[in-house]
Amino acid sequence: MNRLYHYPLSPFSRKVRLSLAEKRIEVELVEERYWEQDADFLRRNPAGKVPVLKMDGRVMADSTAICEYLEETHPTPALLPSGPEARYEVRRLVAWFDDKFNEEVTTKLMGERVFRKVMGTGYPDSANVKAGAKAIKYHLDYMTWLLDQRRWLAGNDMTLADFAAAAHLSCLDYVSDVDWNRSEIVKDWYAKIKSRPAFRSILADQISGFPQPSHYADLDF
Repeated sequence: MNRLYHYPLSPFSRKVRLSLAEKRIEVELVEERYWEQDADFLRRNPAGKVPVLKMDGRVMADSTAICEYLEETHPTPALLPSGPEARYEVRRLVAWFDDKFNEEVTTKLMGERVFRKVMGTGYPDSANVKAGAKAIKYHLDYMTWLLDQRRWLAGNDMTLADFAAAAHLSCLDYVSDVDWNRSEIVKDWYAKIKSRPAFRSILADQISGFPQPSHYADLDF
C-alpha cells in the first residue's frame, strides 16, 4: 500500500495529496507531527519535513520532486503541459506559491496563528500577522491578473500550478484568512478546483483545536 506521511495543514502535503487524488492513486495517509523530530521519521527524511511518500519500493521527499515523479510515472491525467514554454510557466508558478507566497503569507498567517499553538512555541507575533494579511492582498491581485488572461493560472488547462496555489489557499481558508470578496475571478477559480473529486479529502480534514469554519467545505461558499 502506498503511504503518505503528511500534516493536514501543510500546503506541501496538500499539493501532493491533490496530485495523487487527481491521478487516482490510492494512498494511506499517516499524520506526522514532523516538528517533534521523531527518529523513525528522520530516517525516512533527514530534512525532517513533510510530505514523505512511500511508493514503488521507494521513500521520496520534497513535494515538487514527488509531484514530478508522479507526473513521469502516472502521466494521465497530465498536470504538466507538453511544451517547454508551458512547462516553464507551470514550474515558475509552483515556485511562486511554494517559495514567495509561503514566505510572505503562509508562514506569517498559518505559522503564527496555528503552528505556534500546535508546536507550543508561544503566542502569535502580531507584526507577522499584519504583514501576512497585507501580503495576501497583493498575491490575490496577482492571481486576478493571471486569471483575467487565462482559464487557469498557468494557461487554459488545469495544472500543478493550480494545485500549488489551492494547497496554500485551502490551508489559509481553514482558519478564515482568505478574503474571497476581494476578487470574484479568484473566488470562481477556487470554486472550480474545490469542486473536483480530488479535493474531497482536503475538505474533510478536521484539525484538533481548530474547528472547521462553516464555509470551508461548502462548494457554494
